[in-house]
Amino acid sequence: MKLTALIVTLSSIAAFAEEAAPEQPSALASFLPLILLFGVMWLFFIRPKSKEMKQMEEMRKALKKGDKVMTSAGIIGTITNMEEGSNIITVRTGSTTLIDFEKQAILRVLNAEAKPEEKK
Repeated sequence: MKLTALIVTLSSIAAFAEEAAPEQPSALASFLPLILLFGVMWLFFIRPKSKEMKQMEEMRKALKKGDKVMTSAGIIGTITNMEEGSNIITVRTGSTTLIDFEKQAILRVLNAEAKPEEKK
């Protein structure tokens, strides 16, 4: 009889412990905040930056002689020479001043910005 009472008591304690213990969240629910954080970072930081880099690369590929450009150092000039096999371009900043730059140093093309203003 004592053995039966002991088994009933232990089983009731085990049932009570299962009801009282909080449920463990699933693996997906525990990683959901991390997944949402990465999604927000991609949407607001990574995606726009990659779009901007793609546009800059297209702009640098479309450079031609006679374009008025601004470098990353703030130097404004006109492209006078572009070597085909090289990334080196020559920019004229004054009447006789010629400076060699890499294409990556070109920040923007200024004569492309002036064309939309003329249309207005």
